[in-house]
Amino acid sequence: MSEQARRRPHKPYRRPQKDPVRMLAFEALRAVDERDAYANLVLPPLLKKAREGGNFDGRDAALATELVYGTLRRQGTYDAIIAACIDRPLREVDPPVLDVLALGAHQLLGTRIPTHAAVSASVELARVVLGDGRAKFVNAVLRKISQQDLDAWVAQVAPPYDADPEDHLAVVHSHPRWVVSALWDSLGGGRAGIEDLLEADNERPEVTLVARPGRSTTDELAEATETLPGRWSPYAVRMAEGGEPGAIDAVKDGRAGVQDEGSQLVAIALANAPLDGPDARWLDGCAGPGGKAALLAALASERGAALLASEKQPHRARLVERALAGNPGPYQVIAADGTRPPWRPGSFDRVLMDVPCSGLGALRRRPEARWRRRPEDLDGFAPLQRALLTEALGAVRVGGVVGYATCSPHLAETRVVVDDVLKKVGGAELIDARPLLPGVPALGDGPDLQLWPHLHGTDAMYLALIRRTA
Repeated sequence: MSEQARRRPHKPYRRPQKDPVRMLAFEALRAVDERDAYANLVLPPLLKKAREGGNFDGRDAALATELVYGTLRRQGTYDAIIAACIDRPLREVDPPVLDVLALGAHQLLGTRIPTHAAVSASVELARVVLGDGRAKFVNAVLRKISQQDLDAWVAQVAPPYDADPEDHLAVVHSHPRWVVSALWDSLGGGRAGIEDLLEADNERPEVTLVARPGRSTTDELAEATETLPGRWSPYAVRMAEGGEPGAIDAVKDGRAGVQDEGSQLVAIALANAPLDGPDARWLDGCAGPGGKAALLAALASERGAALLASEKQPHRARLVERALAGNPGPYQVIAADGTRPPWRPGSFDRVLMDVPCSGLGALRRRPEARWRRRPEDLDGFAPLQRALLTEALGAVRVGGVVGYATCSPHLAETRVVVDDVLKKVGGAELIDARPLLPGVPALGDGPDLQLWPHLHGTDAMYLALIRRTA
């Protein structure tokens, strides 16, 4: 060792500092990855715990939320960029390291956080959760990423559109290629429409409330918090950013709730469908967790009708009971399998069957679902969807109406299911659902209807209305 080196003062070791916002974001991402959890279920209790611990205010909560959801939405794009900055396959990088890198990439490329702060905060997080050795790797990768903005990186890592349109869109808009292909098939049209849809999937959705008729009003909700009118539903208001639904008395009392406007429109269309004969008994055959059932129950009460809400899973049936509690009209909640129902055939005038599906219509709210779903998942849903619709058509009387709904625009879960079941069952016909939502544009060619995030500001809900004729 040289004399100069011996004289150089030894730099003391500095313990890494925990940043509560980035620690919370990392913890949420790990739960999504390790436990297949959903961010919208994981994040609220983490935020609540952080607030109760003190030194964690509304701005911290907003930043943590943006880091989690922004990272999940842009995961595909960030993975492609990270892959271009390392000398090994991405699959060989430990998942916790990838989470820290993705969080750092989002701060650098998707927020206004200054470059130095984004890199230093991410490296500090890496020191806490990964150790000093791997923190050096994180530092090196993020410094490479910081050399270009998002547009420049996308131009580098995405294949040209003309060479492979679907792969280009998958990288640019951070969706799996098969999802891009499926959404494009369902949407139809050229490049502009699918790009608008994919961009809408990456936007933060508004929080929409429903004033359950006869129990609350949109005026009451508007007085309780800062809101905008709903776009299409007469029962909807849109909350201002940062509003807390749980602080509103009508929501706490169950007279109002949080519900996407697309879900409200499905219930409204079914309730508005013309019937031949009485209108006294309604069924929600897949009622959990209870949002549509609560709106249907309120609408039924105004007409003197009764709702039976059925849900196969007992814990979800309890959520339905909670959502319907206090409804002024008659209702009943049961735990029952809609493919082997306990009710007699022909018992109901209106039936809603909002079937389990891939959830590709709600990627704004559950961005991790796009990475979790696989094309083969559709094969698993298909028999259940057909069985539920078949039983729904058996449950409704002649002259009554069934609403088949999905939170997916995928053709294999929508029109293909309806067409197959109608060919098999017979004695039923599609009715045009579009006139039942007056003022709502671009609902498709009919007679079924399809909502879209980029056209309607809603989840991509699908609805087919079917009248029993024999």
